[in-house]
Amino acid sequence: MKVRIPRIIVLDTCVLISNVLRQGFLHLAQQGCFEPAWSRIIGDEWCRTAARLWAVDQADIDAQWRALQQDFPAADCGEISTFKEGLKRSDPKDWHVIAAARAAQAARPDTSVGIVTRNIRDFNRSEMHHLGLVLLDPDQLLLRCQEEYPQHIKALLESLPAYAQAPGRPLESVSDILKRERLFRFNKVCLCSP
Repeated sequence: MKVRIPRIIVLDTCVLISNVLRQGFLHLAQQGCFEPAWSRIIGDEWCRTAARLWAVDQADIDAQWRALQQDFPAADCGEISTFKEGLKRSDPKDWHVIAAARAAQAARPDTSVGIVTRNIRDFNRSEMHHLGLVLLDPDQLLLRCQEEYPQHIKALLESLPAYAQAPGRPLESVSDILKRERLFRFNKVCLCSP
């Protein structure tokens, strides 16, 4: 039987950096659709990138990351450096993401593990398949969640405008948010759904 949604999903930095995707995927994780995972390296990347992009004080960003750790205490995959061994075909800049997924596999060998990233091209599909890891972009994961957890997706879509609202700005339509986040296939399904 093909795994539709892996039980554990490593959220790459490029996914976590989007307020909409981070809050949306963590919303789905809180509903039990999957378990989020990351590593200290992903956390460090997120903190550096968020502080630079958002021009926010580093202490505030660090506090946000600590809050994520408290909300999802099992998400940190621990020491991952040995899990980079043997990787060859994927982009070396992303070996740490694959290593986090492999660490999750080692900790729970009977559980399906995947990675969600916007940088699909940096991950060699045959290498991922050989390792038994599922590779998804955010659009694919949301479509799978829509299929398996339609009520949770409905609740997410109702919350999405608040997740995307910038301080002092009006709420945007769900369709505009999804288009801006490059979730074109998911947006098309949402527009077609009653």
